[in-house]
Amino acid sequence: MKERLQKILASRGICSRRKAEEIISAGRVTCNGQVAVLGDSADPEVDIIALDGKLLPSADEHVYILLNKPRGYVTTLSDEKGRPNAAQLVADCGKRVYPVGRLDMDSEGLLLFTNDGAFANMLMHPKHEVNKTYAVVVRGYSDAALERLKQPVMLDGYLIRTPDVKLVRKSATSDRAELQVTIHEGRNRQVRRMCDMAGMNVLRLTRISEGALQLGKLSSGKWRYLTPEEVEMLK
Repeated sequence: MKERLQKILASRGICSRRKAEEIISAGRVTCNGQVAVLGDSADPEVDIIALDGKLLPSADEHVYILLNKPRGYVTTLSDEKGRPNAAQLVADCGKRVYPVGRLDMDSEGLLLFTNDGAFANMLMHPKHEVNKTYAVVVRGYSDAALERLKQPVMLDGYLIRTPDVKLVRKSATSDRAELQVTIHEGRNRQVRRMCDMAGMNVLRLTRISEGALQLGKLSSGKWRYLTPEEVEMLK
């Protein structure tokens, strides 16, 4: 069945329909070897459609990406303030992918992207309780504050499960310390709010693992595909 080319490009996760119109108008799309123009239609099951000389990905091809998000990037797909978007860092994957959950602008580390909606919903649903672990640098550390952080607290009217908290190192000359915090939910800015309630100010927050998936040595701002084994592990 024939469809407008911009709809086909959007359905394959390449870009939005509006962006697809710009791409077609720029002469970057061909259909059966002929440069397409805006308004052209095609049958994706029969016609050979290419973007910049490369065939479009199949309709059912899912991708799973791990990004090491730098600080200063938002994870919302549209931002009224025009701030840098983490999705821009994975735009060269060739598909239109979406972040799985969020990582606030001042935080960094492991952030997943995919075009598999069922996979994303599974990871984000509270009943699955996918543990997330963070390396947290704080100011205002004390032994008493550490003990307070280990206790469950009410957030958004919900009693969170007891977090796993470890002291990694503390400064000998100041009240700074590095902690490792594992949470079992994904409330908005949860770790920052927990630390604040315990009397500590977060200076740096890095997500280092989600479930059994590790950030590892991936450089800030870089991304990689998950292996099939990692995808199955998360599922």
